[in-house]
Amino acid sequence: MSRAPRIYISAGEPSGDAHAAAVASALRRRLPGVSLEAFGGPRLEHAGATVLDRMEAFSVVGFVEALAKIPAHYRLLGRVRKAFEAKRYDLVILVDYPGYHLRAAAAAAQAGIPVLYYIAPQMWAWGARRVRKLASVKRLAVILPFEEAFFRERGIPTTFVGHPLKDRPPPTDRAAARRAVGLDAGRPVLGLFPGSRAQEVARHWDVFRAAAARVAAARPDVQIVVAGSPQASYPEPGAIRVHHGDPLQVFAAADAGICKSGTTTLEAALADVPMVITYRLHPVSSFIAFRVLRVPWVGLVNLVAGYLVAPELLQRRATPTALADAVLPLLDPQHPDTVRQREGLALVRERLGAPGAADRVADIAAELLA
Repeated sequence: MSRAPRIYISAGEPSGDAHAAAVASALRRRLPGVSLEAFGGPRLEHAGATVLDRMEAFSVVGFVEALAKIPAHYRLLGRVRKAFEAKRYDLVILVDYPGYHLRAAAAAAQAGIPVLYYIAPQMWAWGARRVRKLASVKRLAVILPFEEAFFRERGIPTTFVGHPLKDRPPPTDRAAARRAVGLDAGRPVLGLFPGSRAQEVARHWDVFRAAAARVAAARPDVQIVVAGSPQASYPEPGAIRVHHGDPLQVFAAADAGICKSGTTTLEAALADVPMVITYRLHPVSSFIAFRVLRVPWVGLVNLVAGYLVAPELLQRRATPTALADAVLPLLDPQHPDTVRQREGLALVRERLGAPGAADRVADIAAELLA
């Protein structure tokens, strides 16, 4: 290509914005002079992309919650389709966010623009028949080790690039992390990880707080800290410390955790934090989800390990008593449950691959532009 390539990067929610920003930085190193335009947020902007549409108004969780955002997404898709039809870009990179991005992929392919999809839709969870929706994708870059074989077997050119969490610095010393979040370095710590989005925290906070109170009653020596998000509120925390700084410090400080399902469980695994996994959806979203789910577990640590490493308490089973009873043994480093779980977490860390996921995505992008 005689001129500098023009790439469109799309990320519809905060974690996608972070992963897309890493790719944008890698692309600027790999392809000097590259032009980057985006649908995204502050991290993509900071990485040097020109953000044409801001993601903040679009990000939601759940089937019911997403309904209200459909008109805005169609308006966005209309604008993006016109840019694709005008041949404004040489490559489109889509990051996660499948509800919108599968349609954007089809629009790009129809305009003759190759599509690199980074962080695959979790079709292994919802049904293999949906893989046909990826027919518009030229290359798929996946971050979970079992995904490469799943998609390749179904005809999608796929590369496991490693998990981007492996690029984070290793956890700090536990005592130092406790001091950093305002806790006593010599006393055990329970970490609470109810999510980062306001609606997630709102659904989880009451049960997390009540479970923490039961743990405190059973183990008065235990300190309890929640990884707080600036977008969320944590009413009546009582003795729970709400840490609004770097959440990685909470993982590093914790002896055990109550974690909402998803990437949070992998973050806990990387910090070697034994956990109980939970999640609560809107009742209608839950009704739909549990009827289409095609995997034995929802926790990513369990799926990566291939067996039940961490217990899962979902929806109605996620009671304060059940959560407290499950996490209390994990606060004892010698308890058989703790030892067994840490063996599984070590396996998960190994299977997540080597650092450098974003650089490998940039290498695939360069191949597609060649």
